[in-house]
Amino acid sequence: MTVTPELTARSSRAADIVTAARRILEDEGVDALTMRRLAADVGIQAPSLYKHFPTKRAVEAALIEQGMLELGKALHAAVDSRGGGVRRLLEAYRQAALTRPALYRLATAGPLPRQELPPGLEEWAGQPFYLATGDPWRAQALFSLAHGMVILELDDRFPDRSDLGRTWKAGAAAFNR
Repeated sequence: MTVTPELTARSSRAADIVTAARRILEDEGVDALTMRRLAADVGIQAPSLYKHFPTKRAVEAALIEQGMLELGKALHAAVDSRGGGVRRLLEAYRQAALTRPALYRLATAGPLPRQELPPGLEEWAGQPFYLATGDPWRAQALFSLAHGMVILELDDRFPDRSDLGRTWKAGAAAFNR
């Protein structure tokens, strides 16, 4: 049994800032998430944000932390459930990414601010891939398949006549033990 990491404890004002940042991110995308815009949404002056988060990247790290925790919970539930395996893991991954595409992109694009995340969060969130495959290298390959498929789907890069359900099933079948 694995222990689920918890979100970093924050002051009430910092939690409000992260909530507002997430709302902006999910409603309008990462380009709309500026410190000035965030301050206006929270009802404070932009310089006051820096008392709680030293940089915009720190705000983004708090959002990445939430995204990784939520994704990890969904993936652990998929592999812990009765009959959970590669296919259920991929279904949960796809559903989580497609439900919150802006948060997914923020959490998976560009360098990961590991130093700003709770220790063990990244490993815990990725552990279901190992649990589903039983091998660290196959787990990385399975994650790469899932991430690549999701990004292609989010970017509408599959041909119009693609049956994505069948494509995801084929990907799962390729990784079944």
